[in-house]
Amino acid sequence: MMSNQKETNPKMPTHTVYFLKHNGDDAKAEWIKAGVAWEHTDGEGLNLSLDSLGQKVALTVRKNKA
Repeated sequence: MMSNQKETNPKMPTHTVYFLKHNGDDAKAEWIKAGVAWEHTDGEGLNLSLDSLGQKVALTVRKNKA
């Protein structure tokens, strides 16, 4: 993570991350919590903390620059 990217509140996530599990063509998708995210104070991205099959994965998402 870049040093100038600060989280709004490192203790409380601002977003929840889900993946959708489809159980059939017509069935409603099941929303399964995959992790949490914190919005950067500059409003240009998020830090994600995902838990997949017992593995913690940290990701940073940033807006594309023109």
